[in-house]
Amino acid sequence: MSRKAQVKRDTKETQIVVRLELDGTGKSSPDTGIGFFDHMLDGFARHGLFDLDVVCHGDTQVDCHHSIEDTGIVLGNAIREAVGDKKGIRRYGYFILPMDEALVLCALDLSGRPYLVFDAPFAHGRCGDMDTQMAREFFYAVSYSAGMNLHIKVLYGENDHHIMEAMFKAFGKALDMAVSLDERIAGVLSTKGVL
Repeated sequence: MSRKAQVKRDTKETQIVVRLELDGTGKSSPDTGIGFFDHMLDGFARHGLFDLDVVCHGDTQVDCHHSIEDTGIVLGNAIREAVGDKKGIRRYGYFILPMDEALVLCALDLSGRPYLVFDAPFAHGRCGDMDTQMAREFFYAVSYSAGMNLHIKVLYGENDHHIMEAMFKAFGKALDMAVSLDERIAGVLSTKGVL
């Protein structure tokens, strides 16, 4: 079974193509025009062991908002499409990831019911060429377009780079756990019988 997806989005603000393979090896080639965001997407893919290609041509002359938010929308759609009918997946995933002085928790449920809880204070407005407030916007977009209940909490940390990097890597690890197949699960893991 091949669990992969290619999703496109074309608006007046952004033109995006995302290719995602859930059962990959961590190869990625993000190209969003926002260097720090590319670094975050690479960490997500590498530590989740997903193969991920992202090409985004956005209105970065305005700022990074549209490119990051819309990439989240497209990635969420790709996750939803690649997971398919959700038969046999573990559904839930979680990870607590240390990055130097920072410690970040990520827990998620591929329930089909989108929700985001995001508890992450940043000390500064930017990491490289990415606004730190865009981390929440990205994860909100992913959670809603994927139909995912997503919780991200910074337990502690001081360096914004470390905090954000731990977030993206923890998300990759948690998602890898949630999409993993378990032969003991017949159908979908739900008392309702559907997800």
